Amino acid sequence: MASTTQVSVHEYLNTSYHPDCDYVDGEVQERNLGELEHALLQSLICASFWAKRQEWNVLPLVEQRVQVAATRFRIPDVTVLAQDQPRDTIIIVPPLIVIEVLSKDDSLRSLQEKIDDYLNFGVEHIWILDPVARHGYVCGRKGFQEPEGGVLAVPGTPIRIVLAELFDQAAQAL
Repeated sequence: MASTTQVSVHEYLNTSYHPDCDYVDGEVQERNLGELEHALLQSLICASFWAKRQEWNVLPLVEQRVQVAATRFRIPDVTVLAQDQPRDTIIIVPPLIVIEVLSKDDSLRSLQEKIDDYLNFGVEHIWILDPVARHGYVCGRKGFQEPEGGVLAVPGTPIRIVLAELFDQAAQAL
């Protein structure tokens, strides 16, 4: 899956990849592409945040480049910015939330390097969703944990995503 092409940060930032690729220490890395369940869940997540963007004071973005280190760029499935967060072509300050949706060829273990990059960058809320198993996980230094009560939330904010409702919406669309 991952290519071994070595390119500079400048070349990466000035090249269009279709679909966009992660960039890790000089290596352009293809991402697993989602199929229907992945795309549907990604769309529903973004739509949920978009519908509540004013109430929650957020801006959701799909497949937005995030520079997590000088030579590392990640492209989360959904990036959620706080309303007052600076907005540039590439996100260079930790977003409020990053969300990854597992593709059929992904595993929690295969995402560990990305999760570590997000944590080291300072992202406090990292969520992983598995559309096939209908599970969600909150990622932190202690590993992957299922959210309490099946609700993904950001403490101190009104942000709440009820996983059962989200997965039910996805199932109804199939």
